[in-house]
Amino acid sequence: MDIDIAASRLAALGNPIRLRLYRLLVRAGEAGLSMGQIQEKLGIPGSTLSHHCRGLVHVDLIQQQRAGTSLICRTNYPVMRALIDDLAAECCADACGTTE
Repeated sequence: MDIDIAASRLAALGNPIRLRLYRLLVRAGEAGLSMGQIQEKLGIPGSTLSHHCRGLVHVDLIQQQRAGTSLICRTNYPVMRALIDDLAAECCADACGTTE
């Protein structure tokens, strides 16, 4: 994964409200949650929620879809997995099994 893309995604998650929002959506599964459900669960104003959702949509961590009058938010699981896998792939990459 491009280092700048990974950094922007991690930076977006660096805000406590966005991290709470993202965790909520990850737990919700593929069905996602409506903006109203998220607002109720997080107890934040709609304008604040919209602002933080835009930040996560901008880096492709979540997706939004209109369903009638509701706006449904869902975790973009392939992007989440790619970010996690990219971090894990670097684990111990420079370690060697010998001591000098």
